[in-house]
Amino acid sequence: MKAKEGIVNLLNKILMEELTVVNQYFLHAKICKNWGYDRLHHHVLQRSLGEMKDAQKVIDHILYLEGLPNMQRLGTVKVGETVPEQLKVDLDKEKAMVKMLTEGIQHCVKVGDFTTRHMLEDMVKEEEEHIDWIETQMDTVKQVGLQNYLSEQIKES
Repeated sequence: MKAKEGIVNLLNKILMEELTVVNQYFLHAKICKNWGYDRLHHHVLQRSLGEMKDAQKVIDHILYLEGLPNMQRLGTVKVGETVPEQLKVDLDKEKAMVKMLTEGIQHCVKVGDFTTRHMLEDMVKEEEEHIDWIETQMDTVKQVGLQNYLSEQIKES
């Protein structure tokens, strides 16, 4: 199926961001593991793997639309040097992704690409769930204090 106007470019921008956050979350997960925060390591690693699956969906969809996925570009991986910094930069990435996906949905409506629109709507829902989790972690840190929060992250269960 041939892509409608601007869709492959849009999907390649989304792919670039997905590949960027895969790397950012993977690195944050490994840093948490190194610090001994097994619970955070596990959760953030699962988010990285989830973003990798999203990248795979985008790649498959670009190929379905007879386009060529561009995997040579990455955005800036922002590394948090503390857990609160990690949460902040991850939240920023998630909010930027929701904005990009929402704009992409609007473009899909404009050009009449309902298949891509549906895929992007599903992705927005996932990103909003990530935002909710991160905001909950940030609120928990404020309520119980950083040391208490981190002490709960040492064991996975």
